[in-house]
Amino acid sequence: MAVLSLVGSLLSVVLFIYIVILLARLVLEYIPMFNREWRPRGATLVLAEIVYTVTDPPIKLIRRVVPPLRIGGIAIDFGFAIVMFVCFMLLSVTRSLAAA
Repeated sequence: MAVLSLVGSLLSVVLFIYIVILLARLVLEYIPMFNREWRPRGATLVLAEIVYTVTDPPIKLIRRVVPPLRIGGIAIDFGFAIVMFVCFMLLSVTRSLAAA
């Protein structure tokens, strides 16, 4: 039982870090909406590249499976929200494993 608890704890930490990276991606996507001239430079560019490299594969996979919802002239993309929801659900499961 101790091994299962250890694995659950490690997976919880990894998922928590991934959720923090997803939140960093959310911030990086919202900054250009408020300041159109902003471009990442230096260390921020490296950080942004790491964030996008880590988070792009699952979001792109979900975008292929669940296409954007078109409402009139706009399209609502659920890729990010679904990945975030799945991460929170997995975090809940791994935390319950860690508590066992």
